Amino acid sequence: MALVVKFGSPGPVLFRQRRVGYKGREFVCFKFRTMLVNSDTTAHRDHTRQLISTEAPMVKLDAHKDPRLAPLGTLLRATGLDELPQLLNVLRGDMSIVGPRPCIPYEYELYEPWQRRRFDAVPGLTGLWQVSGKNRTTFNQMINLDIEYGKRASLGLDLKIILKTLPALWVQCADTRAARRASASGEAHGQANGRAHVNGHLNGESHANGHAIANGHANGSMKTNGNSLPATKVNGLRSKVPARASASV
Repeated sequence: MALVVKFGSPGPVLFRQRRVGYKGREFVCFKFRTMLVNSDTTAHRDHTRQLISTEAPMVKLDAHKDPRLAPLGTLLRATGLDELPQLLNVLRGDMSIVGPRPCIPYEYELYEPWQRRRFDAVPGLTGLWQVSGKNRTTFNQMINLDIEYGKRASLGLDLKIILKTLPALWVQCADTRAARRASASGEAHGQANGRAHVNGHLNGESHANGHAIANGHANGSMKTNGNSLPATKVNGLRSKVPARASASV
């Protein structure tokens, strides 16, 4: 796994990021790096704000060909393999195997007071939300599932969640592939429409030019039939006509 990350793009193998965990306490979270070094977070901040303020499904930016992703980054994230280094966080006591996902500080700042109750449980590698639809759920549904887990946490529930994790990851991979195919199809359709619009515009111009040329020929024919000539020639003829008339008289 480390070799895949190392040779995929320049930069460190492990990615360290501040996360918010139990009771709102921050800690350093470890992951395999799946993005290019020094990637801009503006797009993710805007995406997070939109998910929190709407009832849209929590689809990741990965599904729309996020340009920040390193080679094979999408695969690592969809399969959850990028989160394996968080076992170090488990050993350090920052996280548990099962629990709510730790969030980024700028996401935490957007939470309402009741939503912060999801941090009443220790964050985990997998959780009730992850095996209950995850990217198909809305932000508030995620919050309610995490709060529910905090109330019902037990060894039996943890075992059920762990057993459901692999099937849930399989569904997540399928959803990611489907979303990327849909995104690619939409882009191809948009490009095809764009080309059709340009061709139609060019054909319209050609038709207009042809129509103008045809009108020009028609006008030329009308002038010829009417013995109409340019002004200089007309004046010349006018000056010669009287001379012929006087000569014939």
